[in-house]
Amino acid sequence: MSLTLIVYLLYLTLSVLITVLVGKKLHRHGRPFLIDVFAGVEHTADAINQLLLVGFYLTNIAFVLFQMKTWNAAADWFDGLDILTYKLGVVLTTLGIMHFFNVFVLLQVRRAVHTTPLRKT
Repeated sequence: MSLTLIVYLLYLTLSVLITVLVGKKLHRHGRPFLIDVFAGVEHTADAINQLLLVGFYLTNIAFVLFQMKTWNAAADWFDGLDILTYKLGVVLTTLGIMHFFNVFVLLQVRRAVHTTPLRKT
């Protein structure tokens, strides 16, 4: 088995593992925040939370796969480690940026929901 293939497999394994673990953590701990964003309407918060999780998984796994296209072959173990850490760093940075963007958007939604008077049905 070539060194480049080993690095690819490590990258895929670690990236998917990180994506799933972070997604589960955000899903579990984001629920109270979303309930607050949607003014206590739990079924809406839960539905949005589930949609965010699916979108998170799809976007991150797609990004991880797109990142593989840009690789050069690893010449030695040091080169392989360099490629692996760089690619994982890009994935983690992208995850962080996406997270902060989502929080920013949800805070804007929260502001709109909490400043608009509730309608009686």
